[in-house]
Amino acid sequence: MENMFSLMAREEYVSDRRCIWVNGPVIVGAGPSGLATAACLRDQGVPFVVVERSDCIASLWQKRTYDRLKLHLPKKFCQLPKMPFPDHYPEYPTKRQFIDYLESYANHFDIKPEFNKSVESARFDETSGLWRVRTTAAGEEMEYICRWLVVATGENAERVVPEINGLKTEFNGEVIHACEYKSGEKFRGKRVLVVGCGNSGMEVSLDLANHNAITSMVVRSSVHVLPREVMGKSTFGISVMLMKWLPLWLVDKLLLILSWLVLGSLTNYGLKRPSVGPMELKSKTGKTPVLDIGALEKIKSGNVGIVPAIKRFSRRHVELVDGQKLDIDAVVLATGYRSNVPSWLQESEFFSKSGFPKSPFPQAWKGKSGLYAAGFTRKGLAGASADAVNIAQDIGNVWREETKRQKMRRNVGHRRCISVA
Repeated sequence: MENMFSLMAREEYVSDRRCIWVNGPVIVGAGPSGLATAACLRDQGVPFVVVERSDCIASLWQKRTYDRLKLHLPKKFCQLPKMPFPDHYPEYPTKRQFIDYLESYANHFDIKPEFNKSVESARFDETSGLWRVRTTAAGEEMEYICRWLVVATGENAERVVPEINGLKTEFNGEVIHACEYKSGEKFRGKRVLVVGCGNSGMEVSLDLANHNAITSMVVRSSVHVLPREVMGKSTFGISVMLMKWLPLWLVDKLLLILSWLVLGSLTNYGLKRPSVGPMELKSKTGKTPVLDIGALEKIKSGNVGIVPAIKRFSRRHVELVDGQKLDIDAVVLATGYRSNVPSWLQESEFFSKSGFPKSPFPQAWKGKSGLYAAGFTRKGLAGASADAVNIAQDIGNVWREETKRQKMRRNVGHRRCISVA
């Protein structure tokens, strides 16, 4: 078999499927994680191919987010490797600004994903020692063959739509997922039930209330709500600083005290805190605390009502577990997202059935046989950036050694030809 380093994007046809040899890794996904990995590989001088199922980079940000969205963390925690945000950007860039930054990032590092290519399967061929990545685009099948595979489809590839009694079969109002929600303007004056109380649920509820919708939010379980800032300082930044010097349990204690001083007690408003601290909970389960940007004020004023879990839906009503019945016109499911890796990656040693690496952070970026994961740390953009740097350095080290050996073999062959001549 020819050495992969001597194969430069060679194409063949296997039956009715085009087959492409890739002289470097294939990166699946052109979101922030995939772009960061590609940029770091470019910096290492390693060629790559990025395949993306959508028609643009960062499709989650461009197509499945609401208009008022801003980064919840300060920009210094969200910038990708080797290119900071522009100085004139605010501390919390808007959705549009973040998309512009990502497009500039892709242009700067000459990253040109192959769009509209959905990965149907990826498997490691033990015989050849190579990955075979099969894609479809407009009915055409294509197979990429490569030595390294970088999974960068992210934690939020597919929406989660829970099964709720009567929602699909009886309720005749509008039902959308938060990824379809753009603005509360179309819901002005309507009775809207938001299902979910994470950052998306809170912000959608705030936006609905700002547009004079009659808003209720389902809170089934306990939730940590923290102020986004304390005395002008990022709560997240404070926690990062404290964790350098203090144990996690003490950091959580201090965060909860600061939160109580700024927000007060939330129990009377239907919001109960978990028994586990916010940073410990994030570390163990990946569940992110809510960073309040105004929703609590709406809750305290009664403009956003807090209701318990749902029992069932009927035509224009929802019955709650405490016996309440609410008249509603629309439902927004802020019920989160999930990884889609198990649906296409034919591998079970590195990735779990939930679509996340089995190894905990910081070992979650590297598997066996040239398999890597970028952006599955549950640590946001900073975690994805750390993965990208590690992956590129690891592949780059092997790449340089193999390239060096190739040159030595060519030089030896050249000298032999001269001596024979």
